[in-house]
Amino acid sequence: MWTFDALPRERLARAYGFAPSDAWLDHLRLSSARLARGCSASFVSEGGLVLTNHHCAHACLEQVSTAERDHVRDGFYAAAPGDEVRCPDVEVDQLVSIADVTPRMTRATAGLEGPRFFEAQKAEMARIEKECQTSDRLRCDVVSLYHGGIYDLYRYRRYQDVRLVFAPEFSAAFFGGDPDNFEFPRWDLDVAFLRVWEDGKPARVDHFLRWGAEPPREGELTFVSGHPGGTARQLTVAELEYLRDVALPEKLLDLAEYRGVLTEYARRGAEARRTSQAALFYVENALKANRGRFAALVDRDLMASKVAAERAFRDRLAQDPERARKVLPAFDAIARSQAALARIRAPLWLVEQAGGFRGDLFRHARTLVRAAEERERPNEKRLREFRDSALPALTEALFSTAPIHDELEILKLAYSLGKLREGLGPDDPLVRKVLGPESPEELAARLVRGTGLRDVGLRRRLWEGGKAAIDASGDPMILLARQVDADARAIRKKHEEEIESVERRSSEIIARARFEVFGTATYPDATFTLRLSYGSVKGYETGGRKVSPVTVLGGAFERATGREPFALPPSWLAAKGRLDLATPFDVATTNDIIGGNSGSPLVNARGELVGLVFDGNIQSLAGDFAFDERVNRTVAVTNAAILEALEEIYGARRILEELRPARAGAPADGPARTSPGRP
Repeated sequence: MWTFDALPRERLARAYGFAPSDAWLDHLRLSSARLARGCSASFVSEGGLVLTNHHCAHACLEQVSTAERDHVRDGFYAAAPGDEVRCPDVEVDQLVSIADVTPRMTRATAGLEGPRFFEAQKAEMARIEKECQTSDRLRCDVVSLYHGGIYDLYRYRRYQDVRLVFAPEFSAAFFGGDPDNFEFPRWDLDVAFLRVWEDGKPARVDHFLRWGAEPPREGELTFVSGHPGGTARQLTVAELEYLRDVALPEKLLDLAEYRGVLTEYARRGAEARRTSQAALFYVENALKANRGRFAALVDRDLMASKVAAERAFRDRLAQDPERARKVLPAFDAIARSQAALARIRAPLWLVEQAGGFRGDLFRHARTLVRAAEERERPNEKRLREFRDSALPALTEALFSTAPIHDELEILKLAYSLGKLREGLGPDDPLVRKVLGPESPEELAARLVRGTGLRDVGLRRRLWEGGKAAIDASGDPMILLARQVDADARAIRKKHEEEIESVERRSSEIIARARFEVFGTATYPDATFTLRLSYGSVKGYETGGRKVSPVTVLGGAFERATGREPFALPPSWLAAKGRLDLATPFDVATTNDIIGGNSGSPLVNARGELVGLVFDGNIQSLAGDFAFDERVNRTVAVTNAAILEALEEIYGARRILEELRPARAGAPADGPARTSPGRP
């Protein structure tokens, strides 16, 4: 997970005999993209065509569906430019530059501790970002790397008009369902095409990936250019113990219960199933992922290695009395902060982080209530999510035209209000203030049915009206957000001053000491910023059996049972006779990835796209804390399988024509292969 400006080219050359040039790296960086809500992507044509995963576009597919046309179930294809449908709240970001702002951040916080350090750091970040963001078409983020060892300014080109072009049926994209999730072998076409538009027409991009003429082969060098969301490999032992003993057990219990509630809701009927499918999909994925993280932390060998590594580092620091005096207390400060975090975890999660107020309607209400206050403050004094540089993304979500389904909103809010009462206790003053004499179910129904916030126009008027409009509003959801805001802000303030500020300052002290000892010999923890990972196509051994790194298209038909989740869609069954069943389908590589890498391009040494990352194997879930190249695997769908499906199953001629100029080795007068039986 190397940053693009710190790739160890000599190490790469020694291992694989290849060292990319500056031009190679710049082109790949500018051809890569990020979906701002949590996925990766890449540009694959000069006309702004973007390749990502079906599961990254799942929410968009659900939002543009209706009871009559279910694009999640049946797939989507825009046969003409006018058929492309705008996704209500998708933002695509392209990283255009990286600048080191560490000296400026260090000067701003020099000599400060606790809340003063936190406020100075937050203010300086806001100032830097505002200076950088000279247009709403730019996005500027100050990023902390190595837990405060380096601060970089990432400057993005922002696209907020993003349209849906193609997605297969859910049963093809997620073939095998939850049983096969985080497993290998796989047979998934987890693919979607989007397009960025600008000024009412498809955007023109200068950098995009050529389509590889050949699929990836065993042993071939591969690169993953994407945005890993977050890892915890450089956390202290105290922080890992908090995750193992407090955070993850509670999270797993909540996800398991919430999955049960959503599953029962989906059984109410076809429309309930359609409108809740995305929520259930993401909850099931999170549950399985967090089980893997928890399993890693309760593994004695892994934790023993973490304890030994920290002890060795502290012993090395102790050899220099002056360095030890400055650095060793930071470990103890972090340990105390984790104990404090455990004491306030329930109100922090339930109240400030809205775990007790689930649903889009409350989220909109809180945004409006807080924005009314925050926007009146100087930029550097605001809550971080309301700084000027963050407002374009925030308003895109606030003014989203995505449909809000009342019955599902009632279910989510009622469930979470019940958890609020359970977690804080029925006699807690906030619980009594919120619920009064009503049950969670009664209150949720009254609020959802009584609010007008499903109307985008009302949300826009309240935003533009500012504090006066919010204070005058009698909307019940606005009143709820106002009712709990003081309590939420109080617990947030306590967390920032007593825990987060200590963690940040102490982690920065430790990180600087690590730099003095080790330099940048390893890459920083993931931060949902663009990274480049190198590896190769390779199988592995598990449970005494060898796993081949490549599956073929015919394997999907052999695995199919005709019953969910192993039921191929009718389009596949009808096309079977036209397909080349020996086409490489999904592939496993040794690239180091984590959540957020979904949708990343898999690239060969020629800089050509040879696959689309969509998952890791079950062993990769321990990658939050350590990477083991023997068994951790990236899973991608191959370039060959995508083309075969577009051509022979879906007849997606417009996409094939657009990809043709970018397809290495394709003849100028036609696609790479045309089958006479194609519809």
